[in-house]
Amino acid sequence: MAPASLSFPGTNSGTNSGTNSRAARKIVFIWRHQSFVQSNYSFASILYFRDYFFTPGTPDASMNLNFFFALLGGLLVLAFVANRLVRFTGVPDVIILMATGVVIGPVLHWVNPDVFRGATQGFGSLALILILFEGGLELKLREIISHFAGGVFLAIFSYALSVLGVTLVCRHALHFAWIPSLLVGATLGCISSSIILPVLQQVKLRREVKVTLLVEATLGDALAVLAVTTLLDIAAGGSASAKIITWSLFSSVIVAVASGVLIGILWSYLLPLLSEERFWHVLTFAVVLLIYSGVHALHGNDLVAVLVFGLTLSNYPAAQKRFHLGDDAESADWFSETPVKQEHGGSLAKHHGQMLTFHGELAFLIRTFFFVLLGALVEFEGLRKHAVLALGCFGALLIARWLSVQTGRFAWRAFTSHERELMIWFLPRGLITAVLGIEIVEARGADFAFLPSLAFAVILITNLALLVGSLRAKRLFPEPRVAVPEPASPQIAS
Repeated sequence: MAPASLSFPGTNSGTNSGTNSRAARKIVFIWRHQSFVQSNYSFASILYFRDYFFTPGTPDASMNLNFFFALLGGLLVLAFVANRLVRFTGVPDVIILMATGVVIGPVLHWVNPDVFRGATQGFGSLALILILFEGGLELKLREIISHFAGGVFLAIFSYALSVLGVTLVCRHALHFAWIPSLLVGATLGCISSSIILPVLQQVKLRREVKVTLLVEATLGDALAVLAVTTLLDIAAGGSASAKIITWSLFSSVIVAVASGVLIGILWSYLLPLLSEERFWHVLTFAVVLLIYSGVHALHGNDLVAVLVFGLTLSNYPAAQKRFHLGDDAESADWFSETPVKQEHGGSLAKHHGQMLTFHGELAFLIRTFFFVLLGALVEFEGLRKHAVLALGCFGALLIARWLSVQTGRFAWRAFTSHERELMIWFLPRGLITAVLGIEIVEARGADFAFLPSLAFAVILITNLALLVGSLRAKRLFPEPRVAVPEPASPQIAS
């Protein structure tokens, strides 16, 4: 049994307080060491492991901090391994991360989710900002223009049908009014660019199919944010006029695009000067955060602004050179694949790779914490209570996906039936769904307390469907085998 009190009579002066504290820590350390040795401890005794590191009321807090750092390092190693296993197993890493959160949270109670509940939305928003900026850096304007029509049609039509399907399910299952039902549908309606991007890098699909799905995922995030923001404004007593809503959506996109393009052009001129300085990646990240905050203050679409900023950085130098907008030396192509002068080409490619690596790894770090925290926040009672509702929402999403892909065959006539089948399976929900769900709970209160658990269940089910699609892709489009050249037969000179 732990010593209940460690007091020393006659030592009330300030000079002896430090000595008393050191003596108390030493006594507690000796007691914990003896109890550790005498407890017949094994690594299977999880409860003792937890109590050993989280004994309340002890003066020595270093064990808690050490355990936190060990848990942090273990999560990052797990996230790295899960991300690399995608190409071999096809299992999205988000499933492993959320399952890990469930294990260390509701199952083993190693972490108290209430401590991190307030930070979850911040982690999710930051990860979304980084992922969209990274996606903008990797996009080529020529590819977007050539596949823009198909991607836009799939994004708008699939999102609209998904919102309608989930809304009808909530109307009948929860007996909600139209606006609350539309809020749930708008949250669950869009696919996640943060999940589908790594999967598209691993599956063997034609470039046209990948770019179409990429455009859909990128626009889907923006559509979901616009829809949820507008519906929250209406639910709070704002105007429900169709004209005002249309103008609000249009003006927010215009503000976002204009801000992203103008700041992107300015930053593309400054980057050659700043790239030789230390910490220029951090400075670019600061600009991304300032764009997000500034456009949000101007009532524009902040996520679209971040995406357009990355897209401008990636494509403006090539457009500048093509239209002769500057000197040859000044308009060197920073990020495009167009050949440039030999003395600049190597450094430009190096800088491009450095920027993508920095922001990609930062997004990986924040995204890992977010999905683990999301799993730790899950309540099993809520999952059991809304399991049927989650399956109903998934059925509505799958039907809406099938209808949108089959209806849009005119937009991608060159796609085969197998490619259209895979497009149906590629409907993962993820980061934006969880972030918007938490935002709605904070804005509307207890009426939507079920939404985080429902979002978790839908994210899990749709990622399992993505796993089915990735396995089908490996079977339908296997990796080409590299032919091993046969050794040449020796020729005998006559």
